[in-house]
Amino acid sequence: MDQLCPNCTTTITVNFCDNCGQKRFKRIDRKYLWNELQYTVFHANKGLLYTIKKLIVNPGKTARSFIDGNRVNHYKPILLVFLLSGVSTFISFKILNFQQILTAYFEAKKLSSGFTTKYMSFMSSYSTLIMLVLIPLFAVTTKLAYRKWGHNFYEHIVMNAYVVSFYTLFNILIVYPILFIFKNASPVLLFDISQYSILAVPLILFWFFKEFYAGKDIGSIVGRTFLIVLYTILGYIFIILFVGLMAFLSALVFGPEAVSFLRQMK
Repeated sequence: MDQLCPNCTTTITVNFCDNCGQKRFKRIDRKYLWNELQYTVFHANKGLLYTIKKLIVNPGKTARSFIDGNRVNHYKPILLVFLLSGVSTFISFKILNFQQILTAYFEAKKLSSGFTTKYMSFMSSYSTLIMLVLIPLFAVTTKLAYRKWGHNFYEHIVMNAYVVSFYTLFNILIVYPILFIFKNASPVLLFDISQYSILAVPLILFWFFKEFYAGKDIGSIVGRTFLIVLYTILGYIFIILFVGLMAFLSALVFGPEAVSFLRQMK
């Protein structure tokens, strides 16, 4: 039976308004709430589990499928990063007690200070936000490396959301179980194991873009993977130099007050 759209008054002949997308009116009752609950819980979980499964097996193809428009079964990539980063943070700091590992490591290396404690606390508390902020920066490096291969900057943001999600899954499924097995080992060894996982990043990038740009020359993918790593290192150095320069200029402008403030931060 046709009905007028409650939003724009267009006649609705199917389940949704052709003009504004408003869902066909149904009175809110027990059946309505049950159907909404089923859709919200099971559809979201289906999309999440489907995306994680596809991402583990074929990360590049999964991202390419989403960017090319096949999105109905996929969990949103930015939300996926947020969710997986939260899970990763919970496992590393609540189950593996990674903050204690870091503290013991810095003490063993005689690097412990008020600054390192504040730094570790900040990184653990805001790791998800930091990861989300870094995605556009990573997108700059991949866009530069693949600037002639037909995708815009915003599509590279989506690509890097998938790369970060895949790397997070790599930590959750491989690195964290290893840390759990050796949880009674020395903090130095545990910290080193966690740091060695970064060595997998170039391989992850190569695998991802080899699948994303299927049919392209492998040598070109290898060369551009090297460029991404190089751009990332240069960007990291630039950020360090920029922060150092700002601290130096602040000391020049504000004099002893800035120095005193920096000392209080340590």
